[in-house]
Amino acid sequence: MSYNLLKGKRGIIFGALDENSIAWKTAERAHEEGASFVLTNAPVALRMGTINKLAEQTNSEVIPADATKVEDLENLVEKAQEILGGKIDFVLHSIGMSVNVRKGKHYTDQNYDWTHKGLDISAMSFHKVMQVLHKKEAMNEWGSIVALTYMAAQRVFPDYNDMADNKAYLESVARSFGYFFGKDKKVRVNTISQSPTPTSAGQGVKGFTGFMNYADKMSPLGNATALECADYTITLFSDLTKKVTLQNLFHDGGFSNMGVSQEVIEAMED
Repeated sequence: MSYNLLKGKRGIIFGALDENSIAWKTAERAHEEGASFVLTNAPVALRMGTINKLAEQTNSEVIPADATKVEDLENLVEKAQEILGGKIDFVLHSIGMSVNVRKGKHYTDQNYDWTHKGLDISAMSFHKVMQVLHKKEAMNEWGSIVALTYMAAQRVFPDYNDMADNKAYLESVARSFGYFFGKDKKVRVNTISQSPTPTSAGQGVKGFTGFMNYADKMSPLGNATALECADYTITLFSDLTKKVTLQNLFHDGGFSNMGVSQEVIEAMED
């Protein structure tokens, strides 16, 4: 169902890799709600994914950009405004990668070159994106910037590894840069802390299936899906949330406020 929540709005969506990704679902929903936008990802990710199919489906263009490179981001922001015909109203940062996780390195035995690379891709890139948008005055007033995060930023999930540190940094950047973006440009900045979701990135975490099942048993409403996260993201892009900023918003079926659930107790008693 469409409500025309984003009619006439322009955006940039980072990180749509395949049909399982939250960014992909968000692009589909943004299109349904009347938005026009450009899609972007790193050149290597564009080769791995099927983003051109999404571009055709949503009548959008793809602009390759390495989010760790300021010159790529400057080119992206300039081209996006040219293609869309004006300043930007919304941005989704859906980027995350840990080389240590991919290579099976334990948290207590990190390769720090890999750690730095993961931090740059997953978190520092968010600062770079906003710095470019801010310096170029590319955002419309009352625009909205959203990044996707996870509760491992606040609590220990052993196999999430250094991605937990990356997400903590990401959330801090959202608050700190969000203050200046709000004061200077009336732009709001938030993060969404989503349930464990079977995306390409999520499934790369060791023990993911077991943890996803655990989270589902812990959450009174069950795990939130990628599509449901996309729906929530759309509300944050819309004018219905104009005064919501500097928030880390939990979208997890209630998991974040649970101590233990009856289902988990019963599973432990078996």
